[in-house]
Amino acid sequence: MRLLLDEMYDRTIAERLRSRGHDVIAVTERIDLRGVPDDVLVALMAVEHRVIVTENAAHFVPLLRARMSEGRGSPGVMITSPVSMRRSRRTIGLFVRVLERELRLRSGDDALDDQVLWVSPR
Repeated sequence: MRLLLDEMYDRTIAERLRSRGHDVIAVTERIDLRGVPDDVLVALMAVEHRVIVTENAAHFVPLLRARMSEGRGSPGVMITSPVSMRRSRRTIGLFVRVLERELRLRSGDDALDDQVLWVSPR
């Protein structure tokens, strides 16, 4: 499974996951993705077959559902919670551990096709 970390996440998370052998990029690492509207980002990641990791369920879940209702697929979305997984420099390790756990549990490229996965630290 390949991941794209939405712009709210520190790029260090992607760097650490890559150092562990995972195919993960952050929006902040790619100039062509910065500031791109969410619907365009979903379409681009469908082409690249990357699961989007975001806190923004309010935008991404409806976009995923719309793509599915139109017969267009999506590699899926992983949603983290700002309550159970607060973002800060001190929680980078937590994000790395949790995302790596999910990557190991779902190793196939199509593991989350057309799905929403709510990720928690447990």
